[in-house]
Amino acid sequence: MRTDFLGLLATLNDARVPYVVVGGLALLLHGIDRVTADVDLVIDLATGGTLELVNALTTAGYRPVAPVDPTLFADATTRDQWRAERNMEVFSLWDSTNRRPTLDVLLSSPVPFADLHRDASTITLDGVPITVASIAHLIAMKQHTARPRDLDDVERLRALQRGEQK
Repeated sequence: MRTDFLGLLATLNDARVPYVVVGGLALLLHGIDRVTADVDLVIDLATGGTLELVNALTTAGYRPVAPVDPTLFADATTRDQWRAERNMEVFSLWDSTNRRPTLDVLLSSPVPFADLHRDASTITLDGVPITVASIAHLIAMKQHTARPRDLDDVERLRALQRGEQK
């Protein structure tokens, strides 16, 4: 059975919470072959759309990976505590129907959401519009994490910027 990435993204769109896809799926959407099993997402944590996002996802069958009340994600103090005490970088939710991918919502982003959203592209697949981080912002985010796989991705993104083969 295929993983229904578009079903997840349609759910996000229906929630009307602005988001930007980052990570491996963003590379794929820019045309770079990249294996990924989840969706990495940045939302505007400062405007209060977190509760709407969580409500939409839990209604659609998503559950937090961590054994916590998912509505706690909407509380900035709790998110800060998770980062400080549990070294959490993402709030992960899994699909209880096992049809859609796991969703990782970043608890902080090295690129401010307003900048990510302003410079993002919208790519439409099968009628589902998807907001995807710009190549420049993906490079900045991957340089920030500096894991070997991310640094490999940076080189592939730079080649794409130069118009070279992926």
